[in-house]
Amino acid sequence: MPIYKAPVEDLKFLLNDVYHTEKLADMPGLSEATPDIIEAVIDEGARVCEEVLFPINMSGDHEGCTYNPDDHSVKTPKGFKEAYETYAQGGWNGLSVEEEFGGQNLPHTLNTIMAELISSANMSLGMYPGLTQGAINALRLYGTDQQKATYLPKMVSGEWSGTMNLTEPHCGTDLGLIKTKADDNGDGSYAISGTKIWISGGEQDLTDNIIHLVLARLPDAPEGVKGISLFVVPKFLVKEDGALGERNKVNCGGLEEKMGIHGCSTCVMNYDGATGWLVGEPHKGLKAMFVMMNEARLHVGMQGLGLAEVAYQNAVDFAKERVQGRSLTGVKNPEKPADSIIVHPDVRRNLLLMKSFIEGARALSVWTGIKLDEHHHHPDQDVRKDADDFVALMTPIIKAYFTDWGFESTSLAVQTFGGSGYCREYGVEQYMRDARITMIYEGTNGIQGLDLIGRKMGADFGRALRQFFHPAQAYIEANQDNEDLAEFIFPFMKAFAKLQQVTLQLGQKAMKNRDEAGAAGTDYLRMFALVVMGYVWLKMIEVSKAKIISGEGNTKFYKNKIKTGRFFFERVLPEANTRFRIIMSGAKTLMDHNEDAF
Repeated sequence: MPIYKAPVEDLKFLLNDVYHTEKLADMPGLSEATPDIIEAVIDEGARVCEEVLFPINMSGDHEGCTYNPDDHSVKTPKGFKEAYETYAQGGWNGLSVEEEFGGQNLPHTLNTIMAELISSANMSLGMYPGLTQGAINALRLYGTDQQKATYLPKMVSGEWSGTMNLTEPHCGTDLGLIKTKADDNGDGSYAISGTKIWISGGEQDLTDNIIHLVLARLPDAPEGVKGISLFVVPKFLVKEDGALGERNKVNCGGLEEKMGIHGCSTCVMNYDGATGWLVGEPHKGLKAMFVMMNEARLHVGMQGLGLAEVAYQNAVDFAKERVQGRSLTGVKNPEKPADSIIVHPDVRRNLLLMKSFIEGARALSVWTGIKLDEHHHHPDQDVRKDADDFVALMTPIIKAYFTDWGFESTSLAVQTFGGSGYCREYGVEQYMRDARITMIYEGTNGIQGLDLIGRKMGADFGRALRQFFHPAQAYIEANQDNEDLAEFIFPFMKAFAKLQQVTLQLGQKAMKNRDEAGAAGTDYLRMFALVVMGYVWLKMIEVSKAKIISGEGNTKFYKNKIKTGRFFFERVLPEANTRFRIIMSGAKTLMDHNEDAF
């Protein structure tokens, strides 16, 4: 059976030593977010994930969700409803939501951390409240006062859930092609008709009501994405006193038979004149939905990290227990018929690839969570804007790089297990199946590369880029003569310089031929991510060295952190040079094929 233990020590190292998140409590609205409170929340969140969510992850995958065509209902796996109720009653749905809506008004940083822990423990179950959080934020920003009062308290409490309905049978990423229509009922409401597919949590038995956010077109809508509006469509209509009324004309037409995430209901949703209400302005629905989509992209990135963590833990456990062959440098376990496979260099390579990604990604995710809090709470408007630019820049990187490596980590875990990993009883094959979708939904990872180059790189003369380039350059200038960091700072300087060079040249080439951007998107994002990871690894190594010198804390932990960082700089960061060469080769070799050549 699989194992899982939340990485609490590593999280507290990041919060207390690397990022000094005690400063969060100084921001307006976060006065209660003291280090003691933050640590207590993490400890309790870890307990819920380990003891409530994780034990039903494997069984939930085996059982899956069940669809009843007679009444269009969906039953989630055994134990999911009880676990969800425990989660909701603990207040986790409203962790960073304002108190006026029933939330706890705690930092977004904690939401980011919990997204990782939940994804490690039970990704399928975690998707139900995860999507609800995105719907909450879209309504908070764009809903009317009446819509907020009607839906948010119940969604924050977890009594009701939320979904987002974008994709249709004929279109996915190209939302300008959607056909779902919204006809004015003449009383402030609209009749929504159409079919949506791949709707996570579209129907389930966990909550009393499901609040769907649906993209649709008004009769006078212009063509393309400029003619999309957003509507709130509840499963059950809500009476004026807040009680549930009659069933709305929306139902689940079936469940998708999926490769993974079997415990999450992925539904075909049919809207047959369902009553809905406009959210935000007419024809401006995509702007409102992007609030939910961007949050979902960050959440999906955390799913990649969470699955990598649980896969790594199980791979390490197996590698220490499984005996096979002898060490190349001599017997290490003479009392056993063979040595544990962790003595073999290639097994260690696999484990350290996973470990160096996980710890670097976790550092980046916490940094991004802090920037989210600065954007929402910092008193200085310029700081809020800069923080928003940073999050916008990191969103495609976190979504794509974390999920690419999340899947790769689960694959490496299966490889570590050998034939056992390919068998269901050991559990790691589930992580690999679950991880594969993260590279696809909420915008494929290729789309993330285009977003980084097309939207983030050139916007306002590289304004978003400066949110990473400037602190990276400042760190180099402050530490280039630091002998303690020399073995790490110099390879980072070289990779950073190449990133700056390729950014400039790619921008110039793409202005003449947009295929240059398309051809470079995936490689540019990967190169950017490697350099960002190098930066956060430098910060962790610097802090770890200082802690060892001062004699504070767990010396073994800090020494291992430095060793893992050294592996990253010597074995992982060099990939940035390869990506540089690929990008500089241009689009010709991709586009110089006629279709009949494929």
